[in-house]
Amino acid sequence: MMENVFITAVESACVLGMRTEECLGALRERRGALALPGCTPVPGFESLPMGALPSRGLLKGRRHGAASNAALHVAAAAVERARWSPEEIRSCWLYGASSRGNAGEIVGVNAWRRPLRKFSASNTMHCEIPAAVSIGLGIKGPWQMVSNGCSSGLDALGMAWMAVASGVAPRALVVAVDLPLIPALLQDFRDTGLLSTNGVNDPFSLQTSGFFPAEAAVALTLERDATGRPKLCRLDHYSANSDAYDTLMIPEDGGGIEDCVRTALLSAAPTQVVALCPHATGTLNHARVEPPALLRALDGRKVPLLPLKPQTGHTLGASGLLDVALLAACMAQHWLPASLPGLTPPACGLPLLDAPLSLTPGDRVIKLASGMGGHNAAVSLRVV
Repeated sequence: MMENVFITAVESACVLGMRTEECLGALRERRGALALPGCTPVPGFESLPMGALPSRGLLKGRRHGAASNAALHVAAAAVERARWSPEEIRSCWLYGASSRGNAGEIVGVNAWRRPLRKFSASNTMHCEIPAAVSIGLGIKGPWQMVSNGCSSGLDALGMAWMAVASGVAPRALVVAVDLPLIPALLQDFRDTGLLSTNGVNDPFSLQTSGFFPAEAAVALTLERDATGRPKLCRLDHYSANSDAYDTLMIPEDGGGIEDCVRTALLSAAPTQVVALCPHATGTLNHARVEPPALLRALDGRKVPLLPLKPQTGHTLGASGLLDVALLAACMAQHWLPASLPGLTPPACGLPLLDAPLSLTPGDRVIKLASGMGGHNAAVSLRVV
């Protein structure tokens, strides 16, 4: 029997701020922070708006790669917010997530960290991210690394939810990070046709031409009802599937997205779902296919959409967990933010959340993520 599982603490660092409170302030003000690279532009991409972390401080450290350092920073803050005891930290299960891991170390652009040569091998492993968190916090429970493209963070959260809800794990810490502002990575995305070419930051507009890359590190804690701790929101359900169609494109019928979201909706009565946070990358394929698939999954109900990437940028494998962390922090205060002003609603008729929404216990929010290669994941969050 699956037990109730709650998100009890979050910490996030992204272009909106280095702490969750700063990020929520930007959401309240309907303020985005994407900008052209400033004093440290990414060579060859000076005209592409992007979302750099406001400070490089959490990336520094000689033992671990930059992404691993960021993960350890937000993880330590999250368990402190959760008020876990040393024993609770020691026995928790840990899930790490990233699309590109320590890519900066792999391609050699993070020499500014003054790394020691003895860590050259470990710095280039994706799994160094949870390993660094485990070592830094003294976690003795098992850790896993999930790399499912842009759905990595949401999948890591779902796997942690299953472990905690089933009683196998006493509690879980989920960490996701991506630092994609690296010339070689950006060139790969440009060559594939995924980066914005016209600067239109409007993911459901037919003038959208691609996404805006951004950095983020995020962590959250999951606990069962028996802990008695303050609860940000309840995590009710996780579903996942694959399109089995193409390495880049969503199939035109959007069947995988529809089925994934429909399954997540089974945990709630139709009237309880008050908003849906879509993947909404800004690629034209997503703009055309995702909204009609969502409408079908909702059986035609006009549930408002709350796309967050126009404000945070696309943080790749961290994006799903970042959205959940921001949503959970808002839901704990019984509100949802409005979308960034000036966005175009989807042509299928689904509205955007154009004003802050007050929430009551039992209200649900669905979050969707889709990874390159056609993997979809969705979670259902409930106000407590």
